[in-house]
Amino acid sequence: MGQAGNTQTSGTEQGADGSRDTSNQMERGLSNRHVQFIAIGGTIGTGLFLGSGKSIALTGPSIILVYIGVGLVMYLLMRAIGELMYRSPNQHTFIAFITRYLGKGWGSFAGWSYWIVLILIGMSELTAVGTYFVTFFGTFGINLEAWRGLIEVCFLAAMVSVNLIAVKVFGETEFWFSMIKITLILAMIVTAVVMVIVGFRYPAVQMPGLDQVSPAGHAGLDNILNGLSLAPNGWLAFFMSFQMVFFAYEMIEFVGVTVSETQNPRKVLPKAINQIIIRVLIFYVGALMAIMMIVPWRSFKPNADGTFASPFVMVFRYAGVDWAAGLVFFVVITAACSSLNSLLYSAGRNLFQLAAGGGSPLMRSLYTISRRGRVPARAIILSGVLILLSPILHALPGFENTFVLFTSASSAVIIFIYILTLLAHHRYRASDDFMPDGFLMPAYKVTGPIAIIFFLVIYVSLFFAPDTRIPAIFGLCWLAVFGGICLWKHRNAVGVAG
Repeated sequence: MGQAGNTQTSGTEQGADGSRDTSNQMERGLSNRHVQFIAIGGTIGTGLFLGSGKSIALTGPSIILVYIGVGLVMYLLMRAIGELMYRSPNQHTFIAFITRYLGKGWGSFAGWSYWIVLILIGMSELTAVGTYFVTFFGTFGINLEAWRGLIEVCFLAAMVSVNLIAVKVFGETEFWFSMIKITLILAMIVTAVVMVIVGFRYPAVQMPGLDQVSPAGHAGLDNILNGLSLAPNGWLAFFMSFQMVFFAYEMIEFVGVTVSETQNPRKVLPKAINQIIIRVLIFYVGALMAIMMIVPWRSFKPNADGTFASPFVMVFRYAGVDWAAGLVFFVVITAACSSLNSLLYSAGRNLFQLAAGGGSPLMRSLYTISRRGRVPARAIILSGVLILLSPILHALPGFENTFVLFTSASSAVIIFIYILTLLAHHRYRASDDFMPDGFLMPAYKVTGPIAIIFFLVIYVSLFFAPDTRIPAIFGLCWLAVFGGICLWKHRNAVGVAG
C-alpha cells in the first residue's frame, strides 16, 4: 500500500505556508453532490431521532430558539474553518492550522486529543449500531442479543472496507446514508403538516419505548402555543438545554476534513458551509415544530429508567403506522453507521496528518497512502482496530462505567479544540498568509470572540449537572496534564502547518 504521503495536493493551490501545491498523491474524488450531503449528514445524528424528546421535555417550545442560537454559533465556527481551508485546501484536517498559528505544542495537543476523541466516539457509535440493530429486529420479535458482538464486528469491517476502497466510494456511501435520514425527516414533517391541516385526532396509544400509555389528543398549533413560556421549567433548565443541543451539533466540523479530497474545493466549500443555517432550520427546527404540533410538549416525560421514547416513533404511531418503531430504528441504524463511517474517515486523515511530524518508525509507516485507492490505508486500519476494541472491552466487568466517563470527557475536550481553532483563525487574520479575497468569516473581530465566549459558557455549564461534572473535571485535567506535556515538549519549536 505504500507510496509516501504528502500534505500538499495537486494543481496550483497554495499550502498554508504559501508553498505551491504540486505533489499530493491523494485523489480528489469527492464531488459537489458528495460534499453537500456529507455536510448534511454531519448535521444530523442519532440524537435528533432518539434524543429530541429529552430536549423538548427540558424547556418546551423554547428549545427551538436554543437550536437556532447554538446553530448560529456553530455556523461561525464553520466559517472560521472554511476561511482557513479555503486559503489552503491541501490540508487534510483543520487541526493543521492550530499547529501553524498557535505553535507545535498546541498543535500536538489538539491533533492527538482530536484523534483520541474520534476513536472514543467511534467506539460508542459502534456500540450504538449493535444496540439499535438488536432493537430493530426486536420490534419484529427476533432476539439477536447473543449475536450483538459479531454484528458490531461485521458493521465495522464494512465501514473500514468502504473507507479503504476509494474516497469516491466513501462519498457515495455517505450520500445514500444522508438521503435515508433526510427522507425520514421530511416524511415526518409532511405527515405532521397533513395531520394539522385535516385536524387529525388520535386515541390513547401504548408507544414502543414508553412505560405509560400515551394519552389521546389532536394535531394543531395550539399544542405548541398553549402555556408557551421561554423557561417553563425554570431558567436553570433553559440554561442546561444549551449544552444538550451543543452536543447534538458535535462533529458538524467534519466537512472541514474532506476539503483536500474534494473537486473544486474553493467552489464547493463555501456553498456547503453557507447552507448550514438552512439545514438547521429545516432538519432541526422544522422537525421539532412538527413533533410538537402532534405531541403536546408537556407529554414528554421520562420512563422509570430516565429514558425517553423517540418523538419520531410517536408521530408516526399516532398517524397509524404500526411499524413506526421498526422504521425509525432502521433509520437510526443508518445514522449510526453514517457517523461511524465519517469518524473512520476523519480519524484516518487526522492520524495521517499526525504521522507527518512523527519521528518513530511506527509513525513514519503510517504516513503512507495506498497505491490503488490513494487513501491513508494504514492510518484508517489502525483507527479501525482501536475502535474494534469496543465490543471486546465491553465484555470486561466494570468497564461500562469507565467507558461512559471517557466518552463524556471526550465531548468536553472537543470544546478546547473548537476554541483553539478560533484562536488560530484570529492569528491567521493577522498573518502574512491572510487572503483578503478569500471566503472570509464575517466581522471576525466580533463574531470570533462571541463564539469563544459561548464555548466557555458551555464548558462552565457542564459543572451544573451531576452527569457532566466529572467529565468536565476530567477534561480540565487532560488540558493541564497532556497540554502541559505537549507545550513543554515543543517549547522551542516553531509551528508550521502540515
